[in-house]
Amino acid sequence: MVLGLILRGDGPPFFQGFDDRWMEGMNGSRQDAATDLAIVFDRLGGPLGQIITLAFAGCLCVYGRWRSAVFVFTSAAVTNMLVVLPLKSLADRPRPSDPWVLVNDGSFPSGQVSSAATLVVVVAVVVFPPRARLWWWLFGIVFVAAMMWSRTWLHAQWPSDTVAGALAGAGTGLLLWRAFAPLLDREAVRAAAGRLWD
Repeated sequence: MVLGLILRGDGPPFFQGFDDRWMEGMNGSRQDAATDLAIVFDRLGGPLGQIITLAFAGCLCVYGRWRSAVFVFTSAAVTNMLVVLPLKSLADRPRPSDPWVLVNDGSFPSGQVSSAATLVVVVAVVVFPPRARLWWWLFGIVFVAAMMWSRTWLHAQWPSDTVAGALAGAGTGLLLWRAFAPLLDREAVRAAAGRLWD
């Protein structure tokens, strides 16, 4: 939110110089292996990523974990509709020139990176027990960083957009984890007792 308000001020933001220098380094070819990999991440962060999230929530319901499914669905919906879209409208930041993939208006924050960060948080909560989360967090950091790189490699967003997207997605996921904790704790107790379907 703070970065979005800075973008609303007069003149370029203080981090525009860094953004410009970073984008100067993203000078690959549209037909190389790095671009192919970046496009894979572009697809994962777009509509396909939303389908994966919905399918994940559906699988949780099949196994009687409807509380976890509600948490996953709510996190995805809140991140996209109540955090990212209003921030895009507030900042109204133009994208870098000549993006290599189809994009909509509003560069700040990155919706694809925010969705990836939210997904990392919700998977950690509903799939992994606390002792096993360290490896998932490490994987999640690499995954989100790769998504951030792909958005800048494809000239779809500024690096500061991707940082804001990661903060928005992870922050929303963590806040909703806190809000859903009592419901998820009850589900864990019922699962341990073999009573998910009672």
